[in-house]
Amino acid sequence: MAEEQEARVTVVLVDDHAMFRRGVRAELGDAVDVRAEAADVDEAVAAVIEHRPDVVLLDVHLPGGGGVEVMRKVALSTAFATGGQVPRYLALSVSDAAEDVIGTIRGGARGYVTKTITGPELVSAIQRVSGGDAVFSPRLAGFVLDAFAGTIDVAAVDEDLDRLTEREREVMRLIARGYAYKEVAKELFISIKTVETHMSSVLRKLQLSSRHELSRWASDRRLL
Repeated sequence: MAEEQEARVTVVLVDDHAMFRRGVRAELGDAVDVRAEAADVDEAVAAVIEHRPDVVLLDVHLPGGGGVEVMRKVALSTAFATGGQVPRYLALSVSDAAEDVIGTIRGGARGYVTKTITGPELVSAIQRVSGGDAVFSPRLAGFVLDAFAGTIDVAAVDEDLDRLTEREREVMRLIARGYAYKEVAKELFISIKTVETHMSSVLRKLQLSSRHELSRWASDRRLL
């Protein structure tokens, strides 16, 4: 039994929602060894340096700079300069937008899956990434292929999205897909009033006047 436990993939779980982290832990069960959790960039970097996990299960949007910033700071740390295996990163995000997928892979992740994934599928993804495979939710692999083939102009997309905060981007994508304010609030664990505030800010920053225009704007940029 001890040998089986030693063989389990070690994981640091990074997400800013405590409820979601508890849910992931429950889904993973004893299939992997979750050594630590973190809710923001600084906590994540500290946990990775301390625990040296095989895999970091990483949310894309985090307080303090996001998942890409975690990978950048760990790579620059002196902790891994003296040897030891650098962890592999698997993004687990509510976002399936092209620019998030591409940016995260360019930042150093080995895979990207969405939060609709089942527990057994997530366990498999973690184990495969630990072994060196690249793992993507089915439709996301096309984004990566298109980006590196030059089909998607990522720079132009980034310029538009730079006007929005990370939370505004999340609200924008869900509203553009046709979610009601109540559904967005439930998905993101925020109040309906906060959704309304973010939506007003999104429309103002993007110089749009309605949900219909926002949906068309997002569709033209392949953000849905």
